[in-house]
Amino acid sequence: MTAQVAIAVAVGLAAITDDLLRRQVSNWIPALAFVGGVAALTVERGWRGTGSALMGTVGGFVVFLVFYLLGGMGGGDVKLMAGFGAVLGWERLLEATLWTAACGGLIALATIALAALRRRSVIAIPYAPAISLGAWLALIPKI
Repeated sequence: MTAQVAIAVAVGLAAITDDLLRRQVSNWIPALAFVGGVAALTVERGWRGTGSALMGTVGGFVVFLVFYLLGGMGGGDVKLMAGFGAVLGWERLLEATLWTAACGGLIALATIALAALRRRSVIAIPYAPAISLGAWLALIPKI
């Protein structure tokens, strides 16, 4: 297991736990992802790795910022994707974003179906599980 994969797994598990238990993602989680991602990619690829991690951070932030501004996502989710952008690097960010959207759609369908069975309305769907799964799936070739 590479350092990149280990960081992604640790960050994802922390984010999922925090989001499911407290319905928010603490700031230390994406901060850990950012620092760990920049360090891991710098060690692995030198200055090119640093650039990739920084561009991944900006890309992850910008892509999810749109959804935050439209009211469909919390700020912690935006920061989490920015952190994962540093871990993944810009090369894997698009793939992770697509996986995240697919996982998020499936989680939303399951949540809506479960709410319908319980005859309750859906207020919000935690998105850290979808973001983490998307990042992990994008890293499968690295395992």
